Amino acid sequence: MIRSGGSGSDEQLRRIEAVTDAALSQLRSEDLLDALLERACDLMGVDTAVVLLLDVHAQQLVATAAKGLEVEVEQEFRLAVGRGFAGRVARDRQPVIIPDLSVADIANPLLREKGLSSMLGVPMLAAGELVGVLHVGSLTPREFTDDDIHLLQLVAERATLAAQVRSSEIDRMAALALQRSLLPSRLPAVPGLDLAARYQPGHDTGVGGDWYDVFHLPSGWLGVVIGDVSGHGLPSAVVMGRLRSALRAYSLECESPADALARLDRKIHHFEAGSLATALYGMISPDREQMVISLAGHPPPVLAAPDRDAAMVAVPTDLPLGTGRSEPRRSTTIDLPAGSVLVCYTDGLVERRGEFIDEGLERLRRTVEPAPADVVCANVISVVASDKPTDDVALLAIRRT
Repeated sequence: MIRSGGSGSDEQLRRIEAVTDAALSQLRSEDLLDALLERACDLMGVDTAVVLLLDVHAQQLVATAAKGLEVEVEQEFRLAVGRGFAGRVARDRQPVIIPDLSVADIANPLLREKGLSSMLGVPMLAAGELVGVLHVGSLTPREFTDDDIHLLQLVAERATLAAQVRSSEIDRMAALALQRSLLPSRLPAVPGLDLAARYQPGHDTGVGGDWYDVFHLPSGWLGVVIGDVSGHGLPSAVVMGRLRSALRAYSLECESPADALARLDRKIHHFEAGSLATALYGMISPDREQMVISLAGHPPPVLAAPDRDAAMVAVPTDLPLGTGRSEPRRSTTIDLPAGSVLVCYTDGLVERRGEFIDEGLERLRRTVEPAPADVVCANVISVVASDKPTDDVALLAIRRT
């Protein structure tokens, strides 16, 4: 092991280079945390190193990675901000040194059980916000130097980046799980209609708030929804879930799609302030010959019939949901000819960097043909979404058989 206070500036430079080694960036976030803690122990000549990340909602520090004190992670040790050694580091956001642990205020009994004598802790910060705490400990008494503090702060900076990547990965997985749990695992069987859908996560921005839904109404009509919450990640997926449930509830009370979307608009503006969403809500008649549609800032569907070319449905587009402006919303009735296919989608399907959206809409229009719904979805995804869209894609095809 290399002990602190080595041979001058050359030794300190070597220690810094070991922490900033570019090869560490190739590791996965959890592996990077472990590697950083191992290097910190080796370079500083300490026996333990622990990363505790901040749980913002509970205002607690949670043991996430450890070297020499793995039991903290195994037991999911938590400590309130401001309490004990690590809590003081988090509260003051300054390095803290404990030269003699036997006379210090320690809230974690595992530190004394380990037999630690001296400790050094530094805050993990990102853009001035607390991310967590990194601390190291020695079984033998020692005096931590300014060089030790500087080195540990460098380790904390790398650990902060790794923790943020880890948090983003966890959020993405949670958002994807939430989104998929809210999307229909199987579309309902509807006499007279053939239904199919697809959902494809974006490749750059990650999971967002796209969704589709199909449900029977007590009146015999069929509700059809496709929508897109602005933004990406877990927050958008959570809002999406709330909107989906709310629209289902409003559909039981409203006789027109416009009225249901008007209520949903008020709900978003009041309870989801700052959120914006687009949506298409349609109601298909019991005889399946007509559909009443209202658009809230959403692109129009494409209709393909056996006797004519596919075309964008001429439906007026009202304001997106959540703007707070109380302008009237409109419902439009369209015919669904026998054998026709109606394709509803989110803008991720047709928007591409470096081109006008009209080009994506025309590409979609040319692709849609009157065919079985699943075939239509497969063709659209293979042709229109073949270049890996950067945004989420939700697609719903409805064919009148």
